[in-house]
Amino acid sequence: MTLDLTTILILCAAAALYALLSPPRLRGWLLLVGSVIAVYALQPRLRIPFSDFILPTATILLTVVCWWLTRPVQDKPEEHSVGATRRVAPTGTTYPFSEDLIALGIILALVMSVALTRYVEADSLLRITSRPPQPLPVLVGLGLVGGLTLILGLLRRSTRLPVLGGMILLIVTLFVVLKAEPVGTAVSRVWRENMGRDTSLATIADIAGWLGFSYIAFRLIHTLRDRQSGKLPALTLREYVTYVLFFPALTAGPIDRAERFQKDFRALPEMIGLAAPRIIEGSTRIAVGLFKKFVIADSLAVGLSLNATTAQQADSPAGLWLLVYGYALRLFFDFSGYSDIAIGIGILFGIRLPENFDRPYLKNDLASFWQSWHMTLSTWARFYVFTPLTRVLLSRPVKPPMPVIILLTQLATMVTIGLWHGVTLNFLIWGVWHGVGLFAHKQWSDRTRKWYMGLKDKPGQKRAWTLFAWFITFHYVALGWVWFALPEVGDSLRVFGGLIGIR
Repeated sequence: MTLDLTTILILCAAAALYALLSPPRLRGWLLLVGSVIAVYALQPRLRIPFSDFILPTATILLTVVCWWLTRPVQDKPEEHSVGATRRVAPTGTTYPFSEDLIALGIILALVMSVALTRYVEADSLLRITSRPPQPLPVLVGLGLVGGLTLILGLLRRSTRLPVLGGMILLIVTLFVVLKAEPVGTAVSRVWRENMGRDTSLATIADIAGWLGFSYIAFRLIHTLRDRQSGKLPALTLREYVTYVLFFPALTAGPIDRAERFQKDFRALPEMIGLAAPRIIEGSTRIAVGLFKKFVIADSLAVGLSLNATTAQQADSPAGLWLLVYGYALRLFFDFSGYSDIAIGIGILFGIRLPENFDRPYLKNDLASFWQSWHMTLSTWARFYVFTPLTRVLLSRPVKPPMPVIILLTQLATMVTIGLWHGVTLNFLIWGVWHGVGLFAHKQWSDRTRKWYMGLKDKPGQKRAWTLFAWFITFHYVALGWVWFALPEVGDSLRVFGGLIGIR
């Protein structure tokens, strides 16, 4: 299942019980358990046998492996204190090594418990997946992954092999498999063949339903890259796994940062269980999100927004423009509604997820739009695509001209965001559309800054220019959604033609 109304109600009830009954010292542990279970419970049922068990288990194991590889390499031997071994974090703080062992034991026990539900009735509440595989192969698989993880950790500490870079490459490869239809279909065909299933039915849908991998991949890359640069704080296994798999943000974001999440996580014991301000704030955000998503967005989705079917049914330019506007509004209320729900549930559990939308359609330039639309995604792309690529180009012995650097970095950033949604030509064009738009805005603003500053003494002209700039920005974004909404380039071109009366 996904974040439907029933699931949201269950999570709200769980939050109430969590706040009312959970002992302060156990709150972090309960979030760990809830996050691991949610990976299985929220995973949609897939057509290949065992896939809705294998893919969530792969998510959990990949997360544990990345934690092991991102642990800070100790310059000094471990310190010993009476009764426990303590590891020294780069910040000078310490935490008990035994806590990581306990967390690992809990995670493995939960995985095996889900595997053992193979032997309960299919309609039992304990069966949170379809029928899992035999427990023995699951146990053997866990052992093999554990052995490989230890080897990778030793290689990282004793050699110069780029283990962290290799893990980033593996995550990107998995991402491409899930997003590129020819590759995903080929993987599905091989998987079906090994399971004795009809390979002619193979489609990317067999594996593309891997729950939340798009968001999980970005969180994992964030921690791996920040460990490479020495910026990642020392995280316990409990903190790391809960950060990556935190269930309110699992399916639709926001994309949190580990250091921010860790701060809230460590403050959970001090949280007042039934504090009225927190409950009111969280409940209000959930209510707003429900209205946005299930009332406005879902209403617009019923024939009032652009898709392949409605694009063919529209018989006039006015009808197509209405569909374009409807799709733009539907996207906002859908994405921001889910973000509000996730943020509200997080607040109820004591974790304040970052804001993701800030009235983006009211901005009067494209840069401001991207600073307020899916902000955690655009921030991630700025940190891990735009900034590193800019540094590389600026550090070259023969630097390209600055306009070329700006164009290349903005194109790379926006194409990355586009392909994150799917490896298709339309998403690629959508990324180029916004990359070129950001470049054009940068060149215009650099050349008109003095003129614009002079408008502060001309309020009427400034208001008129602001309104005009908003009009241009909104329509540039809305027209860009045409590439985003439709599956084929030809469909998009026909819509652009229809908007100006060419059929």
